[in-house]
Amino acid sequence: MSASGAMPPCRSCRDGQALPFEFTMAFQPIVDLRTHTVFAYEALIRGVDGTGAEAMLAQVNEDNRYVFDQSCRVKAVELAARLAIPCYVSINFLPNAVYQAATCIRATLEAARRFHFPTERLIFEITEHEELVDKEHLKSIIREYKRQGFKTAIDDFGAGYSGLNLLAEFQPDIIKLDMSLVREIDHDPVRQAIVQGTLGVCRALAIEVIAEGVETAAELALLRSMGIELFQGFLFARPGFEHLPAVQWPEPA
Repeated sequence: MSASGAMPPCRSCRDGQALPFEFTMAFQPIVDLRTHTVFAYEALIRGVDGTGAEAMLAQVNEDNRYVFDQSCRVKAVELAARLAIPCYVSINFLPNAVYQAATCIRATLEAARRFHFPTERLIFEITEHEELVDKEHLKSIIREYKRQGFKTAIDDFGAGYSGLNLLAEFQPDIIKLDMSLVREIDHDPVRQAIVQGTLGVCRALAIEVIAEGVETAAELALLRSMGIELFQGFLFARPGFEHLPAVQWPEPA
């Protein structure tokens, strides 16, 4: 559903005008320190010349949002298969670009079959910098994705419109703590209190927590002391342009 509430026909989404720009993906690992393994790789949009995500997303508008969302899913699956990713692949999606969950997932399923990538290894991250105009619609998307066997995640949790109010509406499998909460948390009692409270809610609801944007050993140590074991950030690896970067594992404490 678009921000205006209009619901385009399936054919418009499938056969709409091609994107006016090309893109590809970089992959950043999400690590599990309990097992010293990579839990997932997040697929991050990049220009074919390496242009960053912000500049690419700036080209997305109401006219191309649907085809962009669909194209990102297919590209992520294609590259994940090419790179033989052996774990989860996390794909961002725009809720306002999904007008009917069961219909709009068809291209992803077809790509998974075509490129022989297991659909049970897909995570869909809700990422939306605009206010969600229809929470019931978002809940229907989550229900359908769970029915299909996908994991779901709320990205940038604690920033913008992604907060505890969303958890009151639906419960994903995973939340990703926004880097604004993680950055310098080791000497910020306010951020510590907010994260500690969020973790308590997530434990009660059986939701896994990923801390993203981790850059220092001090941040990592504090977050681990709170019970977090899934991490993403430059401390472990920068995104790899169309490849899987090596993980820098922290020294044992």
